[in-house]
Amino acid sequence: MKTLYMIRHAKSSWKHDVSDRERPLNKRGFKSAEAVSEYLVDKIETPQLLVSSNANRALTTANYFKNSFNIADENFKVDPSMYDFSGRDVMRIIKDCDDTIGRLMLFGHNHAFTSIVNMLGNKYIENVPTCGFVMIQFETEHWNDIVNGKTVKTVFPKEILNN
Repeated sequence: MKTLYMIRHAKSSWKHDVSDRERPLNKRGFKSAEAVSEYLVDKIETPQLLVSSNANRALTTANYFKNSFNIADENFKVDPSMYDFSGRDVMRIIKDCDDTIGRLMLFGHNHAFTSIVNMLGNKYIENVPTCGFVMIQFETEHWNDIVNGKTVKTVFPKEILNN
């Protein structure tokens, strides 16, 4: 069995005059990343590999999860091709994942993430919100063979925060 965890980056700030890749999280983003990562620690199995976009907002979100799950540096990868909005590069990363990894956690961007969870999962999600978490399981031993999975869990910040 393969388990895919997908987390859209937390809410970013538009206040800064920086490139899109450099946009930081805003106050709500930091709060959501901390809350969702801590909430999931005892609700899901620890991921074996984390892969994040190199965009500041995604990488910052990923680091909250890395710390909450106590992930070793060698199991944390930054891949510039995760800075993908169509989903093509994200799908390649999933399909190319080493089969020794059973639980893969990805950090990236919409529209790619919403498209992928709807393509691979069995539950329609209109929009994966910022810092939204989706867990999909596949009855296969090979990442390259994943097609139709079961959407097992979703966690969205508004469900666990009292904003």
